Amino acid sequence: MTSNERQSFGAALPVGVWRPIADGLAICLTLLAVAWALSIPRALGIAVYPQQFMGAMLALALPLAFLILPARRGTERELVPWYDLLAAASSFAALAYITWNYPAIVNLIFAGPIQAWLPGIVVILLLLEAVRRATGWALVIIIAVFLLYGLLGHLMPGRLQGRSQDWERLAGYMALDSNGILGLPLGIAATVVVTFILFGNLLAATGGSKFFTDAALLGMGRFRGGSMKISVVASALFGSISGSAVANVVATGIVTIPMIKRDGYPAHKAGAIEAVASTGGQMMPPVMGAAAFLMAEFLQMSYAEVVVAAVVPSLLYYAALFIQADLDAARLGISRVAKSDIPDRKSVLSGWHFVLGFAVLIYGLFALNWQPERAALVSCLVVILTSFIFGYQSTRPSLREVLRTIPLTGQNVVEIILISAAAGIVIGILNVTGLSFNLTYALVQLGGGNKLVLLLLSAVICIVLGMGLPTLGVYVLLAALVAPALIEVGINPIAAHLFILYLGMMSMITPPIAIAAFAAAGIAKASAMATGFASMKFGWAAFVIPFLFVYSPTLIMVGEPVDIAVAIVTATLGVWLVSAGLASYFMSKLSLAYRALFIFFGLLALVPAGTFPGAEYTDLVGVIGGLLLMAADWRRARSVQAVS
Repeated sequence: MTSNERQSFGAALPVGVWRPIADGLAICLTLLAVAWALSIPRALGIAVYPQQFMGAMLALALPLAFLILPARRGTERELVPWYDLLAAASSFAALAYITWNYPAIVNLIFAGPIQAWLPGIVVILLLLEAVRRATGWALVIIIAVFLLYGLLGHLMPGRLQGRSQDWERLAGYMALDSNGILGLPLGIAATVVVTFILFGNLLAATGGSKFFTDAALLGMGRFRGGSMKISVVASALFGSISGSAVANVVATGIVTIPMIKRDGYPAHKAGAIEAVASTGGQMMPPVMGAAAFLMAEFLQMSYAEVVVAAVVPSLLYYAALFIQADLDAARLGISRVAKSDIPDRKSVLSGWHFVLGFAVLIYGLFALNWQPERAALVSCLVVILTSFIFGYQSTRPSLREVLRTIPLTGQNVVEIILISAAAGIVIGILNVTGLSFNLTYALVQLGGGNKLVLLLLSAVICIVLGMGLPTLGVYVLLAALVAPALIEVGINPIAAHLFILYLGMMSMITPPIAIAAFAAAGIAKASAMATGFASMKFGWAAFVIPFLFVYSPTLIMVGEPVDIAVAIVTATLGVWLVSAGLASYFMSKLSLAYRALFIFFGLLALVPAGTFPGAEYTDLVGVIGGLLLMAADWRRARSVQAVS
């Protein structure tokens, strides 16, 4: 911060004053979420609307955002200027008023009284500014366009014409209705997401994150290309907890990317492997990302059912990346990780108790059918107790380190809460104007009723809309705009939602705005665009597999057990063949003709039987042709070794 900037601030709070206030807000944010998840208000006989709880959470998160996020993104916060203090106070006052008076004013929304629209305008404007500070301009512009449509949509021609709205009623509706800011996305973020982020922070504070990285080093470091495999495994494990591709890149990439580069791997490819591995963590059970919890609510199904559906596609995604890493290492002659970098087995096994936390989480979700937030909180308790008893590598966390996760969690969830609240505006506009139905109709008409055309069109929309947006924001937009059209043409609802999640998520590694790939490129000191295009190559499976499970839901565990088993086996073989073709290596370096054949037969094997009439025959051709190709290259490699 320059001296001129300091002088322009006038009255400002120094860090010694605003930091304790921010910590206090963050602590209250986390504890309120935990209290709600444990139904403590109900146990105490306190009856409140869910929207009052969400309003209270936003009343803590929005002022916190103005305290910790400077107006200019990327700068360090030293002083909190007067205008941020005013924004923090105004947002708190408006949301506290809404929360306290909600029962009295919620039924007055469409009458447009000042007590509804005035706090509504304050919240909307300050929320958009906070979102800009947290995520940039992309999401703000999209939401602003929707708000303009809410006011002027009745002037649009044809099917896109919306119902007329005046600004007073629209402001009140956005701020108070359960389909607006205080809606489903904020409800999920304020309960489930907070508890799972607390779980992840506790793992980091108690040594759990280090344990998983060490376990990946121990398990994969002794094999060829070990550093790349470590990146894949560690990022999958950490990513399933963090739910943020960029956070995953930064957390694990700092360790793995330099290690991969030391092994002689090109910098842009080192960054690409980490970016793809980190992005996939958002769809990796058992935790997955915040979007998965929201998906369960949108589809009115249990989170466990979403996890089951996501298992096979996520494993195929990581299988493709892992195989390419292995074959690339073989082609380039990259050996195992240096023995000095591999931790001692006994020291790593001392962290066995961290697995217990995940076991309790999975058991609670699947066997006991607990709510996700309850399962996460019990897992948190297990992690704390076992860490105090056993520690990790002869080190036990202090009580202060554990308690520090409470304000840290509050600060970590601010961005997600802001995005979720802002996403509620989009959902509110779609509902109040009728745009949701009109968009579904327009998309179906544009696709001409052809499922493949509609899927291709939707894939482009998913990737384009997702550029520069966090995954949660991408998913909410696409779930409102694209998923209904896919379901309308007969696509399985869970397949439709997983389709948009996968393709929207791929915007993280797809140029020109590939924020996960660019973050990895920064760590690798490589070209951002080269890293992005390499990421697309490594992440090819995520562009293909969604189309397959839409046409054949056996890949999302829907169907007869035998059909599901056959689909998994043939898809795995297909992933192996295509990955070999892209890596230009199987048992030996592949010629251009061999690469084309590997990819061709691999794609045939990937297509599950039942995808279309006669698909079982193309599947069989792919399997037989692929196995013959593998055998031929194995024999060729053996003959070359014998001659040498």
